[in-house]
Amino acid sequence: MDKTRLAGKKALITGAAQGMGAAIAKHWAAQGAEVCLGDLNIEGIKAVADEIIADGGKATYIKLDVASEEDAKAAVQHTVDTFGEINLLLNNAGINKPLFFLDITKENFDLLNKVNTWGSLNVMQKVAQQMKDQGKREYPYKILNVGSILSREAFDDVTVYTMTKHAILGLIKAGAKSLIEHNITVNGYGPGVVRTEMWEQLDKDLVEIGKFEKRGQSMDDIAENMILMKRYSYPEDVVGTASFLASPESDYMTGQLLMIDGGMVIQ
Repeated sequence: MDKTRLAGKKALITGAAQGMGAAIAKHWAAQGAEVCLGDLNIEGIKAVADEIIADGGKATYIKLDVASEEDAKAAVQHTVDTFGEINLLLNNAGINKPLFFLDITKENFDLLNKVNTWGSLNVMQKVAQQMKDQGKREYPYKILNVGSILSREAFDDVTVYTMTKHAILGLIKAGAKSLIEHNITVNGYGPGVVRTEMWEQLDKDLVEIGKFEKRGQSMDDIAENMILMKRYSYPEDVVGTASFLASPESDYMTGQLLMIDGGMVIQ
C-alpha cells in the first residue's frame, strides 16, 4: 500500500463507527489522509479513531446526526479546526428498514428520507460551502456520496430505501453540475450486498416481514441467484474503489456512480 497516496487529504466521513465507513476511514488514514469521523455512535467512532492513531495515522471524531444542520456545521468546523481545512467528504451514513409496498407507512418514509436523502444533502451543502469559502485549489475538492445497487435497480421489499438511493444518484449528478464552478467534483459508488452490521440487521428485518424464512437466507439467496460472482462482499471489497475516488487518479471525473456489486447491475 502507498502510504502517501492520500497525503494532504483532510476528510470528513459520516457513518464512520462501523461497517464500510470505519473500514474506509482506516484505509484512507493508512494512505496518509487525515480523517474526521462523524456518527451518533460516539463509542464506535472513538474506537476507530483510537485504532487509526495507534497505527500512526491522524484522526479525530465528533458526534454527528446527519439530519441536523447544527451537527453538520459543527462537524465541518471541527474538521477545519483540527486539520486546517476540509477537501474531501464521504457521505456514507444511511439506514434501511424494509417493508413491502402496501405496508409502507409515513413514519417509515420520513425516517429513511430524513437520514438518507436530507442527511446527505445537508452535510454535502455544509461541506461545499466551506470548500467554496476556502477558495479554489490547484486540485479539485471531492465529495463522494454512497449509493447502492438500488440507485439503479428496485426490489419489492425496500421501496423507500430504493427511492432514497435513486435520490443519491440524482444528488451526484445535480451536485456535479452545480458545484464544478467552485472546483468541487461529486462522484460516488454503489455497493451491492456488503456483510456489515447494517446488513445483519436488514437480514433480521427481512425474516420478520416474511421475505425469508431464516437468518442468513437473504445473503445466500442473493449471492446464488443475483450476483454473477456468486458471493456477497465485505467492506474490504469496497475500500479500493473509495480510495481511487478520493485520490488524484480520479481528478478528471465528476457526476459518476461506480458500481461495486459483483455483477448485480450491468450498465
